[in-house]
Formats: sequence, structure tokens, C-alpha cells
Amino acid sequence: MGRGRVQLKRIENKINRQVTFSKRRSGLLKKANEISVLCDAEVALIVFSTKGKLFEYSSDPCMERILERYERYSYAEKQLISNDQQPPNENWILEHAKLKARVEVLHRNQRNFMGEGLDTLSLKELQNLEHQLESALKHIRSRKNQVMYESISELQKKDKALQEQNNVLAKKIKEKEKALAQTQTQEEQLGLQTTGDVPSLLITEPLESFNNIGGSSTPQAPGGSDGLLLGDNEESTTPTQPNNNNNLLPPWMVRPTINE
Repeated sequence: MGRGRVQLKRIENKINRQVTFSKRRSGLLKKANEISVLCDAEVALIVFSTKGKLFEYSSDPCMERILERYERYSYAEKQLISNDQQPPNENWILEHAKLKARVEVLHRNQRNFMGEGLDTLSLKELQNLEHQLESALKHIRSRKNQVMYESISELQKKDKALQEQNNVLAKKIKEKEKALAQTQTQEEQLGLQTTGDVPSLLITEPLESFNNIGGSSTPQAPGGSDGLLLGDNEESTTPTQPNNNNNLLPPWMVRPTINE
């Protein structure tokens, strides 16, 4: 005998219901894959279990593309319907449902990228996820290398600038040391000149002041002896002082002296 038709109604036994769900889910995913391959159709299958667990299949590597296409199609269809025939709250309810579904898909993708919730993914979905992760890792490494290269270039520029500053400072220090050495040399030369001129000043000034006493200057003796010069001045100045006054007059004005 052939197998009879199964009556479509809710299975009351919990275990039998879970077994049936697992079998029918696998068959449904298989049929979705077959129709997408055989007919080159874009298929998106979303199934939630009684416990809220998500099962899905997508012929496209990214299910969001199919969902966005479905949303655009649904929105274009709804624009043909008059707004007067729809309650105002219905649009908000539909929009909320769409956003909620998109948020759930994003959370699921995030968990998959973190390595969580991979038990429900098929081989094709795991391969797509692997390709996405490899592509993302390649972009991350490329960006990391670029940032490292930029940081190294910046450090090299700073190093070059610091070396130039050091060279400028070293040059200034050498110039200051050279100027200081020249100043010290000039000061030493001036000090030697001043010490060499002091003895001659001390000797000449007293002689000039002594020779100018009495309103007459006396030439120095050829021998250069100060004692002899002073003695000669004392002997010669006292007796010959009147004669010096007469010698200043002409001879015819000098009257002869008469001895009394």
C-alpha cells in the first residue's frame, strides 16, 4: 500500500514537532537551493522556529540586496494604491516591521562575523562569510601598513628637522666661542700695552715739574745724573741773578756803577 496523505495540522507532540521541523527545514532549504541553481532565480528564505531561532537561505552572497530589492518593489506597488484607502497607522506599522527585520539581520551578521551562530549556516554561506572576512582582513592590513608607513615618514621628517636644528645650534656655539676667544686675546693685548706705558709716565712727570720751578727750565746734563744737575742749579742761580737782569738791556743803557 502507498503512503497516505498526511493531514496538515499542528503536531501536538513536542518532540515529533521538533523532528518534523528539522526535516522539513532541511528539505525546504534544499528546494530553495535547487530552484536558484536550476532556474537562475534569486531566492531568499527566512524561517523562525517556535523558539525564535533564525534559519535562512539566500542565493545572493548578501541577503540584504534581495531584501532591499523586495522593499523597493513593495514600495513601488504601494504607491499605486491611494493613500485614502489605507489607515494612517498602517504605514508606520509596516515601516516598523521592515526596520525590525533589518536590525535582526544586521545583528545576525555581526554575530557571524564574531564567529557566533555558525551552526545554522550552510556550506555556501560559510564560504561567503569566509570570503567577506578575508576581504575585510586584507583591507585592514592594507590600511594598517599605510598608517605605519605614514607614521614612519613623519618620524623621519621630525628626525631630519631636529638634526638641522642641532647643526644650527652647534654652528652658533662655535661662532660664540670664536668671538669669545678673540675678545680675550684683545683684552690681553690691551693689558700688556697699559702696563708697558706706566714707568715712562712716572719718570717724565716729576722731572718736568722740577725743571719748571723758578720760571726757568734747565737742560739736562749730558751725563744724565740728577744729583749733578741739581747742584749746578743751586750754585748758578744765586750769584748771577742781577747779571741776568742787566743782560736783558742794551749796553748803552747800562750805567756804570760808582764805588763810594
